[in-house]
Amino acid sequence: MTRYAHSGPNASEEPIHRLVLWNIDLTLVDVTRVTRDAYADAFRRVTGRPLVQLPQMAGQSESEIFFEALARNDAAPTVPAAAAPTDDGSDELLARFVSELATAFGSRREALAKRGRILPGAREAVLAVANLPGVVQSVLTGTIRPNAAEKLRAFGLEPFFDFEIGGYGSEIYPKGAQLMMSRGRAAEKYGVAFGEASTVYIGDSTRDVEAARVGGAHSVAIATGRSTEADLHAAGAGIVLPDLTDVTAVVRAIQLLTMPSAG
Repeated sequence: MTRYAHSGPNASEEPIHRLVLWNIDLTLVDVTRVTRDAYADAFRRVTGRPLVQLPQMAGQSESEIFFEALARNDAAPTVPAAAAPTDDGSDELLARFVSELATAFGSRREALAKRGRILPGAREAVLAVANLPGVVQSVLTGTIRPNAAEKLRAFGLEPFFDFEIGGYGSEIYPKGAQLMMSRGRAAEKYGVAFGEASTVYIGDSTRDVEAARVGGAHSVAIATGRSTEADLHAAGAGIVLPDLTDVTAVVRAIQLLTMPSAG
């Protein structure tokens, strides 16, 4: 069975049986200013129009944000001459935007650590979870894959995540469906079944909590985004924490939720 080499510097040799998925923005890092600049650059290159109104980003995928931005900024997709009658050109436009966004973000690589920040406790929490027996960590994020890697690389977190099995903002599926797909990818790669009882999604928004419910996973909600602790409790989060600074609480939450009797 293939084993994941990046599950932590002192990774256990026990069989892998827990899948921990993390949201990135406002859960682990805050690079909002750099992201907005990259969005504006990519949007202008693709549509020829300035990005005057940026939609609410919390909990949304970059494909969702892009199409909402088109509507808010009166920049409807341009239909290619050879397009079929039912093709509004949106798929091609999204593909171009994803490509330009990766380029725009990559050109701002050095600005990530300077203008952004890793959230308190994030590094310690990721390391502690990586050292739990039988854990694979990946991401379930609204960010496109290359930019997800850039965000985590800027703060030294990239080695602890298996990006091959994650879910990203360039995919057309909602996060709940992506979560199920990530579980399937993980099972295929590692030869271990990751059931609902052994999968945890850690995020900061009520949409993340909903994605966990739809995708069949436990949720640990961190109130470091725009959703309050009360919001997260009301959404049905399994465990709510104010932030990641209490690393013991993060680890305990994962252990408690993934115990055989949990759920």
